[in-house]
Amino acid sequence: MNGLMFPLFLGSVTEMFNQSALPGKLIVMILFISSVGVWYVMASKMIQLSRARSGSERFLIAFRNKGNPFDQGPRIPESPLNTLYEAGCSAISSQGNPPLTAYQVEAVRAVVDRTMADEALLLEDGMGLLATAVTACPFLGLLGTVWGVMDAFGGMASSGAATLSAVAPGIAGALLTTVVGLVVALPSSIGYNMLTSRIRRLAVQMDNFAQEFGTAAQQHFGAAE
Repeated sequence: MNGLMFPLFLGSVTEMFNQSALPGKLIVMILFISSVGVWYVMASKMIQLSRARSGSERFLIAFRNKGNPFDQGPRIPESPLNTLYEAGCSAISSQGNPPLTAYQVEAVRAVVDRTMADEALLLEDGMGLLATAVTACPFLGLLGTVWGVMDAFGGMASSGAATLSAVAPGIAGALLTTVVGLVVALPSSIGYNMLTSRIRRLAVQMDNFAQEFGTAAQQHFGAAE
């Protein structure tokens, strides 16, 4: 039954699109292109964050199981924690021979904090498109609907035909833009909330690791007080 209904539904949508005014057609095309971009961003970010999460879990296990946390271990490049770790180790090497002064340890922590901020920006890359789609697409669809309804009533006034059959096709085509706008905005809203939650979790994990790394650097390389 569903297989039989889908061609009918697709045909009715195509018919409504053909009955839309030119501005409505342009808006539907813009929304369709936006939908492609939104789904691409959501899919790519989901893959990126899933890899970062699994990589970070493996990195933390390896980091905490080493006798000396600064011994060379396996690289896990997909984990942002690995990037923080390598930046911190490079900063320690650049400070000279241990023991390090309190000022030098703070300089190492500052490098790790800056790297953490950069990694957070990379994790949030592309999220602005989803936020824009959530807020703008429904209003863009509404604009197309209002424009189409105005055009339909304007055509009715000019033709003098005040019947429902005269304006129904134009109104149906106009309402299509609102439907398409909501179809784009709803998945964008769900995807944005899911991805934001995962990014927040990774950000907290990075912040905790930065503090753990700073403590380990103080214990292993800091000067005794």
